[in-house]
Amino acid sequence: MRYIVTGADGKLSGRVAENMINEVGGENLTFTCLNLNYVPKEKLERWKKAGVSVFEANYDDVDSLNRAFKGGDRIYIISGLDIGKRIQQHTNAINAAINQGVEHITYSSFVGATEPGYEHLDVTPDHTGTELYLQSTGHPYTAVRNSLYLENYLTMYPMFAMMSDNIWASSAQEGKATLIAKDDAATAATASLLGKGESFRSYNIFGRESVSIRELCELVNEVSGRNFIYQGLDDESFYQYLENLYVPRRITGDFSKSPVPFSGDDLVSNDTSIRDGLLDRPSNDFEILTGKKPKTARDIVMNSAYVWEDKISNWNNMR
Repeated sequence: MRYIVTGADGKLSGRVAENMINEVGGENLTFTCLNLNYVPKEKLERWKKAGVSVFEANYDDVDSLNRAFKGGDRIYIISGLDIGKRIQQHTNAINAAINQGVEHITYSSFVGATEPGYEHLDVTPDHTGTELYLQSTGHPYTAVRNSLYLENYLTMYPMFAMMSDNIWASSAQEGKATLIAKDDAATAATASLLGKGESFRSYNIFGRESVSIRELCELVNEVSGRNFIYQGLDDESFYQYLENLYVPRRITGDFSKSPVPFSGDDLVSNDTSIRDGLLDRPSNDFEILTGKKPKTARDIVMNSAYVWEDKISNWNNMR
């Protein structure tokens, strides 16, 4: 059995890749990376020493996908980063996997992907289109629908606060959400890639605690000794807060000075979905797939200590 992990140079897929090396050994694995020049040399050497087949491939280059996916049996397709372009990119990857005889596709999706109440969120339409296309193919697939990541709020938001006179702002206001740790999201994806769970269905990969962004701010203050001041803002005020940090409002904006690769639309709509209760959903799907319980914010908060210890200058160093 040969397993394919796409985007193994990224944070989430990179975790899946390492899990799979531990589970099945490198000789049974194919990893794809967007640009091999950006993968640390020691990591590439370790992968190849373990027997992993490594390809440079991207979702816009169908030929590169067909080369990389040849001979694979099961595949993990990570969602791309180019919001608004991803349906075609994901379609290219799905088609290449099917054309190369891959038997099962695990797709990294987002909560509420096919539910009308979530269609207004900036990230949702691409996942909706991808899942609908997967369904239309009749090919065996599993969608692992991740909640927002705890790490985003334990790293990016303290960084914003440190750039904003200790003001930790969010349009989530006092809303709560069942956020998921990236390690847990990777564990669930790994389980699906290995064949756990059912085909032709989605799994909601959510955390086990309902937590507010204010509570996360208070937790960081507790463990760091910082004095971040939480402010729940309306949407427009949060846009202005982000624009003051050079985060562009639109994905088509100027990111040359932005400390993060996300637009204001992305961040504001995510946080507003928390305010509106859309991400405060219980689910035991993570436990069904993995046999484990998801981590809480307190379990992982110290992994982000490098941020408030001021050892970073921007998001690129955080990635």
